[in-house]
Amino acid sequence: MPNLTDPASLDAEALYAALLEQVKTGLAGAHDPAIVGIHSGGAWIAERLAQDLGLTERCGVLDVSFYRDDYAKKGLPAEVKPTHIGFDVAGATILLVDDVLYTGRTTRAAINELFDYGRPARILLAALVDRGERQLPVAADFVAAHTRVAAGQALRLTQDEARRFTLTIEHDHPVT
Repeated sequence: MPNLTDPASLDAEALYAALLEQVKTGLAGAHDPAIVGIHSGGAWIAERLAQDLGLTERCGVLDVSFYRDDYAKKGLPAEVKPTHIGFDVAGATILLVDDVLYTGRTTRAAINELFDYGRPARILLAALVDRGERQLPVAADFVAAHTRVAAGQALRLTQDEARRFTLTIEHDHPVT
C-alpha cells in the first residue's frame, strides 16, 4: 500500500510539479504522444501538462457525462462541456488525465469515449491524487499523491485566474 498523505496537507501546485516530472519521464520516447484531460479538473491539468511538455497541438478534452454507467441515476451535470479532440487518436500514445482517481468509473467512461475517436496504441493514466476505494480495476500509471477522505467528503480541484491549482475537501452530495 502506498504512503498516504493527509488530505488537509495536499498542496496542489507541489503535486502538479511532481506529476509533471513523472509524466515527462514516462512519455520520453513514447510513440506519437498526446494528452487528453477529463473535464474539468483533468482538463485543466492536461492543458498545463501539454504546455509544459510542448504538446499543445496534441491536447484534447473529454466530458464523459453521456458515457457514465450511472448517467440514469445522476442525470446531467449543470455544465456539460463539449468533447474536443483535434488530432488523430488511432495509433497514438494517449495520456489520459484526471484530477482525482476514486472509483474508476470516470476513467472507464473516458476510455469508452476515447475509443469513439479511434484506437490508440496505448493509454496511460495520470492523476493528481488517488484516493483509493476503487469499484473497478483501474490504476494510474502516474500519480502525485495517495490519500483517503472521510465518507461523505470529496476532493475538489479548483483553478484560479492565474491557473494555479488548489485542492479542497468538500461535502459530497450523494446521489438519491
